[in-house]
Amino acid sequence: MTTSTGSIPAAAATPSRRELNKAATRQAITDAALSLLRSHGPGSFTVEDIADTAGISRRTFFNYFSSTDAALAAVTHGFLDNAIQQFRLRPADEPILQSAQAALMALADPMTVAPLAELFTLTQQSTLMSHSELQAWEHCTEQIIAVARERVTGAAEGVDELYVRALAGAVISCGKAALEVWFTRRGADLSPASLAELRQLLIDSMALLGSGFTAGTSPASRSTSSASVSS
Repeated sequence: MTTSTGSIPAAAATPSRRELNKAATRQAITDAALSLLRSHGPGSFTVEDIADTAGISRRTFFNYFSSTDAALAAVTHGFLDNAIQQFRLRPADEPILQSAQAALMALADPMTVAPLAELFTLTQQSTLMSHSELQAWEHCTEQIIAVARERVTGAAEGVDELYVRALAGAVISCGKAALEVWFTRRGADLSPASLAELRQLLIDSMALLGSGFTAGTSPASRSTSSASVSS
């Protein structure tokens, strides 16, 4: 397990062959689920379909996921896991929300948000996908709670459970707001430029949360203010 110093243990940096094989199988399952979602649409494929597409048995599928919804929800987890890894590399004494923003900025390639964006887009198009979306956000919340606990465990006053859970809830709400604004602007556009805009909106949402939502702190607000002054 990662310590509060933000360092990554050697074992985590050098996974075993078994761990690599398990990760590859898990990725094959989620890739197959997303592929079937694109081609067949929500609710039009089964666990057996995913297993066949991934080249595994039905039994192997259930070693990793409990349902098609769980496999689809996991599509977004790669992005979150990358962001959390970057968060854990930040200095332990850095404010948590500043670390969160820096972690998102460290994911420089806009394509890193592609799975998150695509699943969100497909979710908006069908009520059948609402369960998958809920599972994805629940996973995000629990991961953020775990990371926040790691950061505050060494504090003299101990872990404030209300603080940790309120922080996780606020981060998730800001993430959802960024996705909703992006979808309103871009719809189903998954081009590099669109994904770059989503990445920036996620970064900006963390900045707003870190500033306490002080008026005029978002890049959009600053741009509007500058335009008003110049005119």
